Amino acid sequence: MFEKLNKKQDGSVYVIEEEIDVQNGVWEGFLRHDNANTASILMFTGPRLSGEQIQNYFISVPEETPWKRHLKVFTQKEKIYITYETQGDQVEAEDINTLQKAVTETQNEFELYKESGHIDGGTF
Repeated sequence: MFEKLNKKQDGSVYVIEEEIDVQNGVWEGFLRHDNANTASILMFTGPRLSGEQIQNYFISVPEETPWKRHLKVFTQKEKIYITYETQGDQVEAEDINTLQKAVTETQNEFELYKESGHIDGGTF
């Protein structure tokens, strides 16, 4: 999971560059951050808009989550760089549920420690 970006209220944007590993000539997935300006999405074979520009891709916007951008990219390169502008991320129920689960697991470990003086070292 990647750190969320606070939404900018002043009209300015974040400029993001994602390094992507491509397997078998295709990469498919969501951009790491929400609210990407579709018109700003550029893909290159090198960092910072260097190398060859990639033109063979599809962008879709899911109906249930219109703040997300799903991409399917076709290239024989092993690594690509996707650059885009975003105002910042949405906070979704999934984010809160993940946080709530971590807090509950931490509390359970604390209660176990209070009872036995032992922490099992499990994952949180």
